[in-house]
Amino acid sequence: MADTLILCRADIAALVPLDDCIAAMEDAWRGQNDGMPAPSGVLGVHVASGGFHVKTAGLDRGRRYFAAKLNANFPENRARHGLPTIQGVVALFDGDDGRLLALLDSMEITRLRTGATTAVAAKHLSRPDASRVALFGCGAQGHVQLQALSRVRALRHVIAHDRDRPAAERLARALGPELDVDIDVMGDEIFDQVRTSDIVVTCTPARSPFLRVEHVGAGTFIAAIGADREDKQELDVALLAAGRVVVDALEQCATIGELHHALDAGAMTRDDVRAELADVVAGRIPGRVAAEEITIFDSTGTGLQDVAASALAFERAVAAGRGMRVQFGD
Repeated sequence: MADTLILCRADIAALVPLDDCIAAMEDAWRGQNDGMPAPSGVLGVHVASGGFHVKTAGLDRGRRYFAAKLNANFPENRARHGLPTIQGVVALFDGDDGRLLALLDSMEITRLRTGATTAVAAKHLSRPDASRVALFGCGAQGHVQLQALSRVRALRHVIAHDRDRPAAERLARALGPELDVDIDVMGDEIFDQVRTSDIVVTCTPARSPFLRVEHVGAGTFIAAIGADREDKQELDVALLAAGRVVVDALEQCATIGELHHALDAGAMTRDDVRAELADVVAGRIPGRVAAEEITIFDSTGTGLQDVAASALAFERAVAAGRGMRVQFGD
């Protein structure tokens, strides 16, 4: 029986720099409809304090891969137990013979691929001169969102908000010098200044909308990251209806994303969605077509992202001789 490679979070962080992950995400989205062994799928189960979800997809990178990610998502973990919000594992298989190639920590895979996909979306959906960012949610995902955006846009100023103000202050101290950008930490007064931002990122566990159409100026790009189950919502449905919506996966967003709230409210239909991100990246459908448009990326997270990042980490680990090898079974 062939060995299975075990890759911990430190392995993945060392093997997959953010710039390389962004390139891998763009390649995966561009080729989503070409050579895919299996479409993306998702299964979610709720429990009292959080939930579990399984996301799957296949990808052809010259070698065919299939990945299944099992994540636990418990938003109150940090405060209650001192544990991360997201914990889990990615199982990476050979897409042709079913061998279990690797088990990878999913926290770093999820962190990297989510930020990297926002960068890809911003590249295609934000104005080229976008430089001012409003960030809601300053945890681990907030950090990587800003780091990723800095790779595709010349950031000049950030306003940051988190209900845990010290988290926003830590982000400002860490990323201000790293990105050479001014970061102002704000409380609720941030809503008076969001209209001056070119890019708005929402990566919170909110279950009621806080960003409304009156907060957002013409020409803004919004990356809505937080809604990854049906009871989560960050954007008011009127804002969705006023913008030009691009989704990561139409069926998934219609079930668990921001889109599903707009559909349920009758504010939008599926035909009102401009495109899936894959169609925009591949050039089949234009992303931003006018400077004054409000463009919105409904990002629920897909198995395509997981398999692309996991396959890259696996290939790098094999080449570098990194990770621990085990055998399951005889």
